[in-house]
Amino acid sequence: MNLFDLTGTVSVVIGGNGVLGGAMSEALALAGSKVAVVGRNMEKAEAVCARIASKGGTAVPMAADATKREDLERLLENVLQWGGRVDTLINASGVNSSTPFFELTMEEWDRIMDVNLKSVVMACQIFGKRMIEQGEGGSIINISSVSSDPPLSRVFTYSASKAGVNNVTKFLAREFAPHNVRVNAIIPGFFPAEQNRKILTPDRVEAIMRHTPMGRFGEPEELQGVVIWLASKKASSFVTGALIRVDGGFGAMAI
Repeated sequence: MNLFDLTGTVSVVIGGNGVLGGAMSEALALAGSKVAVVGRNMEKAEAVCARIASKGGTAVPMAADATKREDLERLLENVLQWGGRVDTLINASGVNSSTPFFELTMEEWDRIMDVNLKSVVMACQIFGKRMIEQGEGGSIINISSVSSDPPLSRVFTYSASKAGVNNVTKFLAREFAPHNVRVNAIIPGFFPAEQNRKILTPDRVEAIMRHTPMGRFGEPEELQGVVIWLASKKASSFVTGALIRVDGGFGAMAI
């Protein structure tokens, strides 16, 4: 028995058109899942799907604004028309900002909270309900951040939003467990991606490296193994409510 074979499953990766979301989409597809790569930028989503197809996987780009409930409801309909079911949902959308606290506006607060937290709640409502109705279990994987725990940087709103993701993950793990729908979160360390490149100044990079025992940034591909494990009903059937760090030892240093 191959514990990590996802053949016959359908996965939805919201934010799959990004650097990290794209790597996760590829991992699921190459493990046998049919993957809906979701985002607002269709050019990037199509590029991810083309990369997956070139390696023998199956993926389709789908447009949705994760902060709009009507978009997510339409997304579910489109996924069901295409794949007939939903087995895995990854919430990988994210935005960041290094605005100092006393300069923070509530417009910026709302924007970051909408993308990083509210979208997760809405997607879990819409797709989690469908998984429960299917009666065959499922896996929801939320993408958090090492910034969700210690106050380690100048990304106040981002950190607060990801702390909320951790809490939502644990709450819904308990809520959905009787239906065999597992809810977990991955807590990546520092992976250079579009949302944080602007804040990675030389001084910031030096500070991060001082707190990362492995002494380097993560590569997107280093998230793929844990994604496949959490998506597999065979390999992680008793895992729910977990906040799994993939951070090069950053969490151990931050304690």
